[in-house]
Amino acid sequence: MSKKNIYVTKSFLPPKREYDHYVKMIYRKSILTNQGPLVKELEEKLKNFLGISHIHYLANGTVSLQLALSALGINEGEVITTPFSYVATVSAIIWQRCTPVFVDIEENNYTIDVSKIEKAVTHRTKAILAVHVFGYACAVDEIGRIAQKHGLKVIYDGAHAFGSCLNGKSLLSYGDISTLSFHATKLFHTIEGGACVVKDAAVSGILELQKRFGHNYDDHVIPGINAKCSEFHAAMGLANFKFIETIIRKRRDICNLYDKLLDGIAARPKDQKELKYNFSYYPILFKSEEELLRVLAALNAEGIYPRRYFYPSLNKLPYVHGESCPVSEDIAARIVCLPLYVGLEDHNAERICRIVKKEVRV
Repeated sequence: MSKKNIYVTKSFLPPKREYDHYVKMIYRKSILTNQGPLVKELEEKLKNFLGISHIHYLANGTVSLQLALSALGINEGEVITTPFSYVATVSAIIWQRCTPVFVDIEENNYTIDVSKIEKAVTHRTKAILAVHVFGYACAVDEIGRIAQKHGLKVIYDGAHAFGSCLNGKSLLSYGDISTLSFHATKLFHTIEGGACVVKDAAVSGILELQKRFGHNYDDHVIPGINAKCSEFHAAMGLANFKFIETIIRKRRDICNLYDKLLDGIAARPKDQKELKYNFSYYPILFKSEEELLRVLAALNAEGIYPRRYFYPSLNKLPYVHGESCPVSEDIAARIVCLPLYVGLEDHNAERICRIVKKEVRV
């Protein structure tokens, strides 16, 4: 019998009866979208879980970034951001007719290097859009001080940060707005989906209008788009919600096994003392790109498919004009995320580690 392929992730699915429970409610009420009761219930559960006041459940993580910029009035000028992220981060900035200004990353957790941000501020700078990479925390206090000094808005791309807590509160509670992705590949998912966590009530009100065409019934207030998510997507989120702690615990167990088996083989992000980590990814950093490619080829030959998160460094994209970011460019060439998901058996994690160790030692 041939072995099944192992991918970098596998979507968690709750017991079907859990989802069916909510689907029956949808059929009973015949409300499919437009801020239905399940969307509202999910938003309330998320507010309580995250300890925040304002959240908007949206169609996906990319539109969440776009609306975060728009709701804060950032539709022109420069936005300081990181070159080490998924392409959606920079795409949202460009989509809002802004210019991304890349600031290189630090080597411990691959987040934006706060010591280099202030040098990038100009009279055209409107905001800092930083990323909590792999669920590790940006230097939020320092970023906040810089933003206050220069009158800038702060947006955190928290697509990886659901479940991570800093200094006893959700990592998503920092900044003017934090965005989430609830894509099927994420630790907590609603198949497709995203959200904005908004600090200011007035900004939250603007975003509320913008996500649903900019009007209240016949009262048209501001330009908007359709960024809503359906009741069926919310149903998956509600069905998954009760398993969040179990998901994090099982992912932690796999990470601990990887740590044990790969100790000294490749570099790992540095632990952050005040961070309660969510185990959203398992990145390892090789000595060279040649070593990385050799390991990938050996794993792929066995039907195992990690991902080069994140490659290339975004300042190298053909449609942006980014300054050199040597740390990001170097790390992007040498880093890979190993398979990590609920249901990854220990013997397969052990097989992955054996292959990695063999190729690193060639």
